[in-house]
Amino acid sequence: MEMSELRALLTTEGLSLLEGSGPIESTTDVARAVSRLRAAGHPPELVSAVVGQTRLRARAAAKFGEFARRMLFTKAGLEQATRLSVAARHAQRLRSAGIGTVADLGCGIGGDALAFAGAGLGVVAVDADEVTAAIAAYNLAPFGDDVSVRHGTAEETDLAGVDAIWMDPARRTSGHGETRRVDPADYSPSLDWVFDAASRIPAGIKLGPGHDRDAIPADAEAQWVSADGSVVELVLWTGVLAREGVRRAALVIKGDRSFELTAGADAADAPVRELGTYLHEPDGAVIRARLIGDAARGLEAGMLDEHIAYLTSDAALTSPFVQSFRVRETMPANPKAISAILRANGIGTLEIKKRGMDIDPAAFRKKLTLRGENAATLFLTRIGDRRIAILADRVHAAA
Repeated sequence: MEMSELRALLTTEGLSLLEGSGPIESTTDVARAVSRLRAAGHPPELVSAVVGQTRLRARAAAKFGEFARRMLFTKAGLEQATRLSVAARHAQRLRSAGIGTVADLGCGIGGDALAFAGAGLGVVAVDADEVTAAIAAYNLAPFGDDVSVRHGTAEETDLAGVDAIWMDPARRTSGHGETRRVDPADYSPSLDWVFDAASRIPAGIKLGPGHDRDAIPADAEAQWVSADGSVVELVLWTGVLAREGVRRAALVIKGDRSFELTAGADAADAPVRELGTYLHEPDGAVIRARLIGDAARGLEAGMLDEHIAYLTSDAALTSPFVQSFRVRETMPANPKAISAILRANGIGTLEIKKRGMDIDPAAFRKKLTLRGENAATLFLTRIGDRRIAILADRVHAAA
């Protein structure tokens, strides 16, 4: 979105059109909406803004729920915004630590700031991009004087009176549409500046989940977060926001519930053992945090292979930190052998998972014979030098 479009949108006419706009999902819907609005005499900038925002609001519902219907977005801002369910956990930590006012440096469209303000915190929200800062101001306006939004850089922000800082360094090229990732050396603000600030003021630092572990400050708590099966971020916590004795954490959010593994360091792996009755796939946050061993011990499980993140056990146990499967049988990892087993079991619906094998599951599926009303999960992996396939049934944890 360009500033001219935003100015056109932030008028009585623009906001009225946006609120009255129906669903716009397909390219056909877009063409019809543009034609209808242009025929009604609305200027091109306003038409573009209304149609664009309507589509973004529909996409934003996955992250912001009902709040999305009253928010404004840029494409890049929405892609990079924290899910509200995740941001709410960040806000809870700040409140629990006694934080009164937080500076959100690099606030984007205001996703985290929205959660902070909703938790009763005072918020100073700052973004270096003028359009993005203006959109954040609109999204945060309902909180009145408890939130101030500024157009500026993190480095220039006056932090007097601030109890903590939340930083989300820009990890992509600037712009409101398509962007690309940049090297950590090119983050804005720089990681050197971010880590220096975090050494002086309690901080939460949002980074990509694949961030170099060797670059994590030794005195920070590193918390990997997954939401509904996807690892969404790594947060580094410093000062009073870092929990005593915790340096590694895996926060697993499933719907409205959350579960966490914590440790003072990377967990020792569990011993390797033979494939048992159950196969367990650790959540991505557990893998990133290197707490697989702790998850295994809670399941009375061992590693299937010392280099592969699959666990196995005979105990009928599962946990929020893994997906569990009951093993049916094993076979060589070749399509002919697998197809024979699938036919014998009447399997027509197959979920394919793989670790430690360089294959494309979609391409591999085309080589299999799938026929029948039953469903199962196929694991393609290796144990030592052996490439094997494991047919299994998903175990659903008790509510």
